[in-house]
Amino acid sequence: MPNLKAVVIGAGSTYTPELVEGFAARRESLPFDSFALMDIDEKRLETVGGLAKRQLAAGGFRGEVTLTADMDRALEGASFVFAQVRVGRMAARVRDEKIPLKYGLLGQETTGAGGFMKALRTVPVIVDLAQRMERLSRSGAWLINFSNPSGIVAEAVLNHTRINMLGLCNCPVNMLKEVENAIGTSDFDYEYLGLNHLSWITSVVKRGGTENLAVELSGRAGATMQNVPGVDYDPALLRAVPYIPSSYVSYFYARDRQVKKCLEAAKTRGEVCLELEDQLLAQFADETLSQKPPELALRGGALYSAAALAAADSLANDRREFHVVAAKNNGAVPFMDDDDVVEVKCELGAAGVTPCPVSVYNGYVAGLMRAVKAYEKLTVRAAMEGDRDAALAALMAHPLIGDAEKAVPMLNEMLEANRAFLPGFFS
Repeated sequence: MPNLKAVVIGAGSTYTPELVEGFAARRESLPFDSFALMDIDEKRLETVGGLAKRQLAAGGFRGEVTLTADMDRALEGASFVFAQVRVGRMAARVRDEKIPLKYGLLGQETTGAGGFMKALRTVPVIVDLAQRMERLSRSGAWLINFSNPSGIVAEAVLNHTRINMLGLCNCPVNMLKEVENAIGTSDFDYEYLGLNHLSWITSVVKRGGTENLAVELSGRAGATMQNVPGVDYDPALLRAVPYIPSSYVSYFYARDRQVKKCLEAAKTRGEVCLELEDQLLAQFADETLSQKPPELALRGGALYSAAALAAADSLANDRREFHVVAAKNNGAVPFMDDDDVVEVKCELGAAGVTPCPVSVYNGYVAGLMRAVKAYEKLTVRAAMEGDRDAALAALMAHPLIGDAEKAVPMLNEMLEANRAFLPGFFS
């Protein structure tokens, strides 16, 4: 693998030291010759990029590390591009969280109306990034995206560009880790089914066994992410949907309870993250620091780096390992269209991303996935075309919204609050 170049877009993110730690851990199997760290916030890039340089040097890297605000310069000759952008920064996230709550609807970064607005800002930026990669990056380059909402971004990129791309989230890898801890072994097969942040482990079978352990694990496994308030589920619900849910499914299982938790919270998760980021950036600026500080774990990116670099390693070295990623369905999920982007177990190797067929699901899962996919496709159209009609249709299709008396004024208020980032809706 000569002249491997890694690019991080959005490198001013406080997640970057976590990702750089992964580069160091995989330096034997992914021997990158150069790194380009790109961000439009040059002050943050200098702070976070400075720590990244010290981390790489401490790990023995002696190649070139470029810090730049020029995306084209960063992408030139790239082999792997890791995207972690936040259009509008944390202030936009806080608005995404607060405005829906005024209408009695969920205020959350990736799910519901908040995730919808984040998608409108993010999809055009990542599609533009992918199109630039087509011109500037190496033949066969991969875009690994964990900019939220990751699934909707993947839906747009994989259906509107020609770039090699997979959508990544740390939720699946954390869920599988909890299953491993619960059953006391990593030697098990599984089926994972859903859309990003709407997903379940529907089957867990120990190697050599036949019993599906997901039924008994449904009430005590399934990673609780730091940005999702935990809830307990009624046993009747777990009998009706006997699978291990991702923590984000709680927004669908316990809608009123989760909205109430958001309304009663002293601060939104975005406001908490703002304070955490100020503290982390102050630590990153310490020129004696050459490794990620333990406080970074509070930010909520557990195992992002492990998931991202393991996926890149499997693709680059044709390991044909299995990872849960967002990819085109291509027949893996029988009730979804072939070009629908789904989040399932996939084999990653030289042939690219091959989704594994799923067979364990019930009508609830199928119905909810199809409804949310309709919302996602309408959201992509709205984002790509600046289409207000598609935007309203998306909100009406979403199972957590679907009320015109709330959706119409909320959409108008959220679009106005994001006018600077959404010129297509105001031209």
